[in-house]
Amino acid sequence: MSPLESAHVSLWLLNHFSTFTLAVVTVGGTVCLAVAGSVLLRRRYPSVARGEHNDMVGVTLGMFGAIYGIILAFVIVTLWTQLEDTQTIVATEATDAALITRDAAAFAPLARSRLDSAMSGYVHAVVEDQWPRMREGNPSYGATETHLRAAFQALQEYEPKSQSEQVFYEEAVTHLNDVATQRRARITMARQELPPLLQTLAFGGALVLLPLTFLYGLRKLRVQILFVASVAALVGFSLLLVFVLDRPFAGDLSVSPAPYREGALAVFWER
Repeated sequence: MSPLESAHVSLWLLNHFSTFTLAVVTVGGTVCLAVAGSVLLRRRYPSVARGEHNDMVGVTLGMFGAIYGIILAFVIVTLWTQLEDTQTIVATEATDAALITRDAAAFAPLARSRLDSAMSGYVHAVVEDQWPRMREGNPSYGATETHLRAAFQALQEYEPKSQSEQVFYEEAVTHLNDVATQRRARITMARQELPPLLQTLAFGGALVLLPLTFLYGLRKLRVQILFVASVAALVGFSLLLVFVLDRPFAGDLSVSPAPYREGALAVFWER
């Protein structure tokens, strides 16, 4: 499966199944496979149950476990920071859009109406056009470009007639430039994903670590199952976090478009 096809599959899973369902499948499946593998290996090779290789396996398991733990921690922290940065970008863009509508209150009625109409179309396009595209992993500027150009044109054609209007005009221009900047940053974040090398380390590392736990023999079967299941559950949950955090606009933990419906922008949704 190519990276593009893999990305489409992951997005489809995130958008069609709840995080709880994915947790049950990921964590539960990992635990079941690990326990089954451990029991089969124990029956196939009785020397494992006697712990004849524990000294060597213990050192190897400790070394691989430490390395893999560091890699997973780095990946999870990176993805969580990316999610928080995306939330900040969205909130900042919505705040700048709201400030433009407040600044426009100081303009003449015709200019205020044109700017409000452009910003109303913009926030509707963000929520109704761009957001579904970003959830599906196909972000584009879409209809927002038309409305953003209309807002710029409204400001370019308006000439302030008083000192007060001049102050608010300059603020509106600044905020509109910031909206364009944050829009580009938001779309960039929607296109980002974990690099293939880190994906290989995160998911491939589990294929190395979990089989090592099978080789660490304990005399009591129940104790060994508990040991293997605990490690598998921890690894499965960590991989689930990597999976759901990798796409900031898809799944239950995705960034919400709610900021574009709140505050001064709420009036655009009442019409």
